[in-house]
Amino acid sequence: MQEFLAAKAVLPDDGMDGCLVARVWRPGLGASVAVIKPTGVFDITRNFPTLSDLLSTVDPSNALAEITLGERVGSLDELLRNSSCEIRSERVAHFLAPQDIQPVKAAGVTFAASMLERVIEEQAKGDPAKAQAVRAAVQEKVGDDLSKVEPGSSAAEGLKEKLIELGVWSQYLEVGIGPYAEIFTKCPPMAAVGIGAEVGLRPDSQWNNPEPEIVLVIAPNGEIVGATLGNDVNLRDIEGRSALLLGRAKDNNASCSLGPFIRFFDSTFSIDDVRRSVVSLTVTGQDNFRMDGRSSMSEISRDPYALAKATLSEDHQYPDGVFLMCGTMFAPTDLRDGEGFTHKFGDIVQISTPKLGCLVNRTASTHQIPAWTYGVRALMRSLAKRGLN
Repeated sequence: MQEFLAAKAVLPDDGMDGCLVARVWRPGLGASVAVIKPTGVFDITRNFPTLSDLLSTVDPSNALAEITLGERVGSLDELLRNSSCEIRSERVAHFLAPQDIQPVKAAGVTFAASMLERVIEEQAKGDPAKAQAVRAAVQEKVGDDLSKVEPGSSAAEGLKEKLIELGVWSQYLEVGIGPYAEIFTKCPPMAAVGIGAEVGLRPDSQWNNPEPEIVLVIAPNGEIVGATLGNDVNLRDIEGRSALLLGRAKDNNASCSLGPFIRFFDSTFSIDDVRRSVVSLTVTGQDNFRMDGRSSMSEISRDPYALAKATLSEDHQYPDGVFLMCGTMFAPTDLRDGEGFTHKFGDIVQISTPKLGCLVNRTASTHQIPAWTYGVRALMRSLAKRGLN
């Protein structure tokens, strides 16, 4: 893992020109908010005890420009090296997920390609051996290009009626082209893992995959103020058996990774950069398997602002802000061991886009990854000990 965690491989293409914020573990102090600078990684917890305090400012990037930097934690390369799952521990400073007391929500079925794959999972009842035959049958009836259908439009309603007549209407198509977006809880506050950590796969899942996504950082007032990268690890066989198993398929130990850093909007980065993003994925296995994929935000069916409004509005508030995974068009069908793609323990997953850098994790069993124990209560206690409550 360590060879993937050099600063030059992890930073955005324009280096540290943007406003980059992270969370770091500091031995003896706990989780801390930090800013990335050319001269190192600096603790700014005294200014912003939680990320929520920063998100609550009128303009986070401007607020960061006006503060005096706190204590230098170390160099970027040093903290990245310590973040490797082979080294990371409470005894060394390392990167955490950049989320703290915000929940992580996720938008599902936002791309036509992955929308069809969800229908296929449902039709195959979670059995990967049946997926190829089901895929051919569904595409014959539905086609494979629903990207031009505007969700909630009269054309979408007409297509819905046609598909019902064909007997292939699905709850996934309902949220894919219907008026209401699917927004679900990926993980609670403090539960996501960061760069270099292991991401969890349930050992009872035999059909699963990474989901490389842009993650919107949304302030308490509903404004999108920045973005990061995420892996919405997906257990296709479990969700495919029933959509009511979504929580079991999605919210498990270390099943959500975020990072490497938040990039706040400023003169170097905007929502239009998010809209133009192409997210790349590489999976490298210990069996010499390699898979590459790309997901283009320009092909998303709902604009990021529409997804943000569906998440945080007059109907539902998030007083500490919220992270929102935007979904992915990537649904792998590459053959591995003669069948469709599924992860193996030990896979290295790299998710990248030029403006947000590269998020790297390794897959492992949810039973073997250290249990999640540092929650909101532990964070509040550590801040109180530092006189920052």
